Amino acid sequence: MWYKYLWLKLKKVARGEQINPSQAINNLWIFPLRRKTAQRQIIQILIIACLLPLLFFIVPAWGKSTNNNFKTAPVELNGQDLFQIKGNDEKNLTAAKRAEIISSKLEDILNSGESIEVEIDQQNQETILRANSNYLLTVTVADVKGRMKIEEQAVIWKYKIEEALELAQKERQPRYIFKVLVISIILILTALALELFYRFFEFKISNFFEERCPQIVNYLPTLLPLAGIAVRVLVWIVVTFYITDLIPLIRNYRNQVLNILIESLTSDIFNLGRNGFSILDIIFLVGLTIAMWKGVGYFIKIFRTKIIGLTGAEQSVQDTISFLVQYGLIFLGILIILQLWGVDVSSLAIIASVLGVGIGFGLQNIANNFMSGIILIFERPIRVGDFIEVGDLEGTVKRIGLRSTYITTLDHISLIVPNSRFIENEVLNWSHNNPISRVKVPIGVAYGSEIKLVRKAILEVAKSHPEVLLHPLPQLWFQEFGDSSLNFDLLVWTREPQKKSKLKSELNYRIEVSLRKYGIEIPFPQRDLHLKSPEIEQMIQTWMQKNTPQPVELYYPDSFVHKLERKISDLELDEKDNSTVSTTDNIDSEIHKNIDIDNLIKEMRGSHGVTIKDRRHRWGIYSKCFVGYEAVKWLMRTQNLNLQEAISIGQLLIDRGLIHHVLDKNEFKNEYLFYRFYEDEQ
Repeated sequence: MWYKYLWLKLKKVARGEQINPSQAINNLWIFPLRRKTAQRQIIQILIIACLLPLLFFIVPAWGKSTNNNFKTAPVELNGQDLFQIKGNDEKNLTAAKRAEIISSKLEDILNSGESIEVEIDQQNQETILRANSNYLLTVTVADVKGRMKIEEQAVIWKYKIEEALELAQKERQPRYIFKVLVISIILILTALALELFYRFFEFKISNFFEERCPQIVNYLPTLLPLAGIAVRVLVWIVVTFYITDLIPLIRNYRNQVLNILIESLTSDIFNLGRNGFSILDIIFLVGLTIAMWKGVGYFIKIFRTKIIGLTGAEQSVQDTISFLVQYGLIFLGILIILQLWGVDVSSLAIIASVLGVGIGFGLQNIANNFMSGIILIFERPIRVGDFIEVGDLEGTVKRIGLRSTYITTLDHISLIVPNSRFIENEVLNWSHNNPISRVKVPIGVAYGSEIKLVRKAILEVAKSHPEVLLHPLPQLWFQEFGDSSLNFDLLVWTREPQKKSKLKSELNYRIEVSLRKYGIEIPFPQRDLHLKSPEIEQMIQTWMQKNTPQPVELYYPDSFVHKLERKISDLELDEKDNSTVSTTDNIDSEIHKNIDIDNLIKEMRGSHGVTIKDRRHRWGIYSKCFVGYEAVKWLMRTQNLNLQEAISIGQLLIDRGLIHHVLDKNEFKNEYLFYRFYEDEQ
């Protein structure tokens, strides 16, 4: 969607406008081109983000607002509204049509260049305004406001028309035009000066808040650019409005655009019940909702630090309570805002119930995990830091959320496990209540070993290990008489069950050294075979000689020898080994030995190496990859290899885990296939 693209673009630009604060402080007059470009991009993105959604509402609202059925319409002269008039039903004239006729007559009078005199005339019990004895308009009863008389209304309009005509004549004089030109240049130069000196003011403001309000210094990198954009936009809007108000030719078009925009924003775009809602109503609702959301967020921060934090509850319990309170307040706030907006909340109950049933079936697993998370947090069968086993999973609990739990395995791999799994399955918690756990190490010694000496050698190792607890004391149990050994079990206890595998390994190392020190033998399985007949060995040798096939002498055609002749000529044959012929594998191994893989990788990834870039194939985009046949050509050119040798080197890089096919479907080939270095996977 377009808004996701704009949001990603805005974040990318915002990250790109960060500069080195030390350099900026040393010289306040540095204006990096990158920063100015980033600010312009932010302004463009914000304007597009605001205009695109409004466009879908302004266009239909414009169609509603451009009709001529309004009750009143303004009489204009030189782009200035003089007064409002209503329609004339007797002459079948709407307010807009009547105002257009009167404004046209005033423009004609102004363009004539004659001295203007407005008179009030009574004719046929009608009050008529004339300009230079020409008919201008008739003041009707509908035009009169309140308890005012028609004659009084005519006098007011007469003075307004005279003042407007006099002002319009002055505005067409060269002196006034020169004055407007000077004022416009001064205003534009002032706005440009604010643009240039904004960076200086920004550092002054930043230093001021660092001295007076250090608690908000962390927010300055975000607030100052946005405030700068808002101030600049506001300054240019004010300058533009003021200049266009001074120029009569532009004033009229500006008023038309403003009227259309205001009418579009205030016209109803949809109805909910008996109430109609405009774009301004929606903007007000969205702004009020955002303000409520932010206010609840600030309240929750204070609630966590000042109230829940003082209870000493676990972090997961604090997070859950804060989460429930936050979204409960947000739900109540939305209901209150909708009621203030004029929406009958009871009318939404049926829609909410239907949606609730549909969402309940669709999000059944999520709801199950959510409720399981609440049970885990308040019942606390597992806690953060516990070493647990759930099925085949084994690791340390790092975080317990409302939907899932984060576990780090012994291989330092993070696992995200749904909370329902801890409720529905058996959980082995090595750290629950008491983290002390027992470790069993099986040991076997040879028959004939002295049992007391074995006990001494093994327990001496167990008691000397720093991670083995002396209470309970280590124990050595004699389990059984095995086929080849006397089997014992060493039982030790530790406070860190997550290190039991490491402890078991270290004990095995030390036990082997201790048994060798005391001369105790560690047996291995063995079988003795006793032959009863002395002639059986001779019989076996005779049978093997009769049944052993004669070696077959292989014949190689001249064509095959000719193929290997060029490769064999480069190798030195050992005459003592009956001139053994090297195969293709021998040749490849010789090539591999003569190439430094590390230097080859640096050259391939260097500026003069293979072309590594983002590539497109059909509907997919593959980042930071190179083409197989281009790499083959590069290897042949830079390493002086033939085609087969270059392909062999590429396959070697795959076998060594340095490169791979982007889809892991092909080996290295001299084709248009994409390959990527594992270093570029990030």
